[in-house]
Amino acid sequence: MKPPLILASASPRRRQLLQYLGLPFRVHIADIDESAWPAEAPAAHVRRLAETKARTVADRAQQGIVLAADTIVVLQGRILGKPKDAADARCMLQSLRTAPHQVLTAVAVASPSLHPRLLCHVHSSRVFMRPYTDAEIDAYIASGDPLDKAGAYAIQHPDFRPVARFEGCFASIMGLPLGVVADIFSQIDLIPQPTWPQHCQQLSGHCCRQA
Repeated sequence: MKPPLILASASPRRRQLLQYLGLPFRVHIADIDESAWPAEAPAAHVRRLAETKARTVADRAQQGIVLAADTIVVLQGRILGKPKDAADARCMLQSLRTAPHQVLTAVAVASPSLHPRLLCHVHSSRVFMRPYTDAEIDAYIASGDPLDKAGAYAIQHPDFRPVARFEGCFASIMGLPLGVVADIFSQIDLIPQPTWPQHCQQLSGHCCRQA
C-alpha cells in the first residue's frame, strides 16, 4: 500500500492542478519564512523554498509522500514575489509589460521512505506580456486577484489575460508543472492517471511535458 500523498501548499491553483493527476491527496500547509537571503540567486531561492516546505511537512507528518512547490517571477535578475500592497502590485505589473521575464517553479518531493529522501526540480518558462493599459491594471488590482500571486498576476485570469505568449509550461506559470510532477511521481512508482495531459490541455489549450 502506497503512503498517502500530501500537498504542502495552501494554493487553490496547485490543488486544482494536482487533481488532474488523478491521485488522492490531502493538504498540510508549510508555514515558513519565504524571504530571500542576501545575494541569493533566483533559482537557488525558489529551490530552497520548495525543499524547505517539503522537509517541514515531511518531518511533521512522519509518513506519506509530500509534494511542495514554490513559484517566483524574475525580471532582469530581480525576484518579484507576492506584492506587499496595491501600489506594489501596480509597480510590478507596469514593469512586467516592458520586457520579457522568467517564471521559475520549483517542485520538491520528500518522504522518509524515499531514497534519496528528497527529489527536486526547477522549471523555467519565459513570458511576454501584452501591452495592457494602466486602467486595466487598476481594474485588475481592484478585483483583489494580484495580491496573492508572484509577480502580481495570474496567467489564467479570464478577464485580465495579461500574457501575450510564453515559452515553457502554462501549468508551471500557474504554479505547478504537471509534466515535471508526473515524471517525479513515476520515478517513485506513484503513477498518475494516463489521461491527465488531456485535462491540462483543456485548462490552457497547451500541454507541455518539458522538464
